[in-house]
Amino acid sequence: MSTNQNAACYFVDRHLEEGRGDKCAFREATGSQRSLSYAALAQRSDQVAGALVRAGVRREERALLLVLDQIEFPELFWGCLKAGVIAVPLNTLLATSVYEAILRDSRAACLFVSEELLPVVLPAAQASGDLREIIVVGAGDGTLRTYQEFMEGAEPHPAIHVGADENAFWLYSSGSTGQPKGVCHVHSSMKATADTYGAQVLGIREDDVVYSVAKLFFAYGLGNAMTFPLSVGATSVLFNGRPTPDTTISILAEQRPTIFCGVPTLFAALVAQMERTGVPDAPLRSSISAGEALPEDVGKKWRGLWDVDILDGVGSTEMLHIFLSNSPGDVVYGTSGRAVPGYELRLVDENDKEVSAGSIGELLVRGDSAAGSYWNQRQKTRTTFEGEWTRTGDKYELRPDGRLVYCGRTDDMFKVSGIWVSPFEVEQALVSHSAVLEAAVVPMRDADDLEKPKAFIVLNGAEASDELAAELKEFVKEKIGKWKYPRWIDIVPDLPKTATGKIQRFKLRETA
Repeated sequence: MSTNQNAACYFVDRHLEEGRGDKCAFREATGSQRSLSYAALAQRSDQVAGALVRAGVRREERALLLVLDQIEFPELFWGCLKAGVIAVPLNTLLATSVYEAILRDSRAACLFVSEELLPVVLPAAQASGDLREIIVVGAGDGTLRTYQEFMEGAEPHPAIHVGADENAFWLYSSGSTGQPKGVCHVHSSMKATADTYGAQVLGIREDDVVYSVAKLFFAYGLGNAMTFPLSVGATSVLFNGRPTPDTTISILAEQRPTIFCGVPTLFAALVAQMERTGVPDAPLRSSISAGEALPEDVGKKWRGLWDVDILDGVGSTEMLHIFLSNSPGDVVYGTSGRAVPGYELRLVDENDKEVSAGSIGELLVRGDSAAGSYWNQRQKTRTTFEGEWTRTGDKYELRPDGRLVYCGRTDDMFKVSGIWVSPFEVEQALVSHSAVLEAAVVPMRDADDLEKPKAFIVLNGAEASDELAAELKEFVKEKIGKWKYPRWIDIVPDLPKTATGKIQRFKLRETA
């Protein structure tokens, strides 16, 4: 019989054979600061598998995990894989109507939900005709079975034998432009990201302590806080709350991670705060960023504060983690770097012809971590997954040195005076001004019905005024070109974002 390719064998059970049973795999940053050793993770995930089998949840049925970043999450995730049940981590910040759509789409047999999230999902769950089990992680409401009751007396069930290409888990896309889509990943996908980005760019080690502000339900966070630490026997810090600058700085100081995984909007806020209050005492040796392109100015300021670079990278739910990145010793802020070893990239024009240096094209990627399909979306699957290549929907400029510079989503780009304008380039120019904390740029039609840039800006402690708006316009003209400056500037308290930190420009376009 061929070797069992169940991902749980490699990421969980292997560590017992290699003598890491007593090593801490996960620890919580708040509350009672519970922890989970590698031995306990193996035992508890076996028990989850046994409880699922006892409950009649069958192989390839779906289990939704609406669970905060707490130690029960890895127990459940790996327990599902051991039982052959498809684990489906869910965004914990969605509305009831979106959960209802996901329940209907996935036809999940069971739902695990943190007690704090029960009120928002319960109406949708009770209306589902497919759910047979609702299990509450925590105290519950007195009417539903708790996780403790679900697990009580369950016989451990070892990882079932699967092939590398069998479905393991789904991740619903962030839904920044519409309803989320179920992205189907196989058992070999996680190891593919660990062997490429985790080993060859991040260079994660067994003695590392990792803290990721991106949550486990997000592909980026799942890699940061689960795949990469478990690939080498490192320790991951979990935080079940909202990662504000204050809470993040406290966790950096108290948990002392060696690797910090952030997103551009939080990095910008952290830089602004730490320039005032100082840098916490943490032994950081690496910082990474994804979700959106990192503004050049933010990266340089972080480097000045920490003497540690941010490795800005690009990934997607469809590719599971980062496939294009800056790397240690090869960081150029303002660019997204080069292909991660193990991945191939192409930039193509509107006719699918590869573009030359200095030109802009849509990014396509090829690598072993690619998803197989979108669940129940045949047409979208066919237009995104083209043979071995996956369309990202992102536009990039190819520099002569081979590095790629982010220009924006395909549907965010627009022309001014017949020349393509990258919203991100204008945003990057704006946030390099000391008065600006965040910026988002969208097209707006002028009196002649021609598209011009409009900027929405969050200020960095400055006072809004006509004089400041005029100054910012001139600043952008001088920095990147006279035709690219924002003709209109709106000062706003915050920008609309997905739960994963991506700016929802389509919402701003609706108000422009």
